[in-house]
Amino acid sequence: MRDLPADADRLRVLELWLQLSLKRVRDRIADLERRDVERRRGAAAAPLVPDWVVGTGIGADRPRLYVHVGGCRMAGTRVHAVTRDVAARAAADGVEACSHCGADAALGVT
Repeated sequence: MRDLPADADRLRVLELWLQLSLKRVRDRIADLERRDVERRRGAAAAPLVPDWVVGTGIGADRPRLYVHVGGCRMAGTRVHAVTRDVAARAAADGVEACSHCGADAALGVT
C-alpha cells in the first residue's frame, strides 16, 4: 500500500475526506432521483394535447384568427380545442390555417 500515507493522522484526514465526498455523491444521486420522479409525475399530470385548436383574437367578439394542429408552437395562449370537423369547417369558412404546422394540409383543405 505504497499509495497511502504512512502515518495514522494523514490516513484519518484522507478517511474524513472520502466520507465527505461519498456523502456529496450520495446527496447528488438522491437529488437527481428526486428530480426524475418529479419530472415523471409532472409528465403524467400534464393535460393532453388536443388534435386541433383555433386561435382567437382579443376583444368581446373574439374573432377566430387561425386553425392549428394541436401542439403547434405558434398557436399562442388564446386557443380553444376543437374537433377535426370544427377545424375543417373554420378553414373552409375562411379562417386562416397556420403555415407553420400545416393545418390546411393536415385537414385536406388546401
